[in-house]
Amino acid sequence: MLLKIVQEFIAKGNLLKQGDKVIVGVSGGADSTALLKILNDIGYQCFAVHCNFHLRGSESDRDEQFVAGLCKDMGIGLEICSYDTASYAREHHVSIEMAARELRYADFERIREQTGASAICIAHHRDDSVETLLLNLMRGTGIRGLCGIRPRNGFIVRPLLCASRGEIEEYLKESGQQYVTDSTNLETDYTRNKIRLQLLPIMRQINPNVDEAIDRTSDHLSQALDMYLEQVEHERNRVCHKCENGYDIDISHISPNFRTVLFEILSPFGFSEKQIGQILETAVNGDPGSRYTAGKWVLFRDRDSLLLRDESSVTNDFFLEMTPVEGLEVKLPDGSSMIFSFAPADAPISRASNVATLDAGLVGNHLTIRAVRQGDSFHPFGMKGRRLLSDFMTDLKFNPIQKSSQLVLTGQDDILWVIGRRTDNRYRVSERTQRQLVITLIHH
Repeated sequence: MLLKIVQEFIAKGNLLKQGDKVIVGVSGGADSTALLKILNDIGYQCFAVHCNFHLRGSESDRDEQFVAGLCKDMGIGLEICSYDTASYAREHHVSIEMAARELRYADFERIREQTGASAICIAHHRDDSVETLLLNLMRGTGIRGLCGIRPRNGFIVRPLLCASRGEIEEYLKESGQQYVTDSTNLETDYTRNKIRLQLLPIMRQINPNVDEAIDRTSDHLSQALDMYLEQVEHERNRVCHKCENGYDIDISHISPNFRTVLFEILSPFGFSEKQIGQILETAVNGDPGSRYTAGKWVLFRDRDSLLLRDESSVTNDFFLEMTPVEGLEVKLPDGSSMIFSFAPADAPISRASNVATLDAGLVGNHLTIRAVRQGDSFHPFGMKGRRLLSDFMTDLKFNPIQKSSQLVLTGQDDILWVIGRRTDNRYRVSERTQRQLVITLIHH
């Protein structure tokens, strides 16, 4: 009966095509053993993969030996992947559970590509999906988390989501098929096991059909999710625009559902729900310049936009020392160049923003090009007195990205030129000038 139910579930969801070559993850437990047997009996070309994470001593080796014997008896190909999971977790600063997940799915995909298999079949069943929904509900989640486990995610396929743990164990009993038991599944140290062994039994006392009820709710929410994602995509396209090294998110007209849209835009980049709440507050009431980071991504608040960028593209630590000589060319990080030359004192002075004309005698022979620093100030050409560079850039309506990428030319600890913007009035050409230093910024 279970074989027929699974066959119909695969067909209804168009999860696999008849006779497909498939990778099957086999731990040796009841679920994966049943999955391998069912798929093989239906007629799929199965290739088994067993992952030994070496976390349970002799029990891990026992499982490996069982799977090897099972596949040999069934005439099914097998690859055993062996890991030092604890070392991987330490080196990558992740939990043991996350380490095991990353390791096994990386090898599943590698083997799928090598064998030309159409799918990677995993033995999650209905109870797993119910537990996942309850786990996500307690943690706090978006609508995706209340959909339980989906039957398909890319090449990952879960043909047993139509069956309960009890139905699987009854199938194995009727088939006379042995399997191994992971002792950690009987412990209550992990949150999921507490849901399985403590919470769900209480819920079943209240409603004996609670698993089926939660599964139906999950199915309804999955259908609602499709409609939700369609609307979110429409809103995303309206406010989120791809640009070099990231995205610009328009906040000039925030709709009532903007929090939801912002969550869907930013959460894939690693921003937490708490951060997104803070970012939303910033978007409504915050001052331009607010900054948030998640992994390699950084988000700035500009006047009418949130600027999401790869942090490497906005981290400016450029520093270069030089002696100005005729014909010197200096390459800048954005691909532009600065060309140094000298001219007589009475030569015409260019007013172009990409040309700086300075008194060569005042400038001296030791110059530096560097990133803007906090507290930088200069005397802007044409103005009296000193001005903070941050205020100068704000007056020019620089966004945070432009501020972080601005370079300055300095000499004798003074800013000589806010490159491409304004020179310092103290180093201008005057009647006392004997020779001009002319620097031309060229954008290639």
